[in-house]
Amino acid sequence: MAQTTLSIRMDEDVKKQFDAFCADVGMNTSVAINLFARAVLRERRIPFEIAASDDPFYSESNLKHLRRGMEALNAGKGKEHEPIEEK
Repeated sequence: MAQTTLSIRMDEDVKKQFDAFCADVGMNTSVAINLFARAVLRERRIPFEIAASDDPFYSESNLKHLRRGMEALNAGKGKEHEPIEEK
């Protein structure tokens, strides 16, 4: 299989940390990037979640809580509250 070179720009500190991680798990950066590329091609998606925000409103535990509340309201077993006004 023919080989080629991929050149990317990356924050210097991120690269140092990534290189160190790769060494800790017994591979080099090139192997890690190749594993990532193969996973993308195999799965036809980025193989991890990409989130735009760390807003706790969208945390899995809060979303579960909201779903339970909606189910209760839909079943007639809940109370609908007025929105809280900010001061």
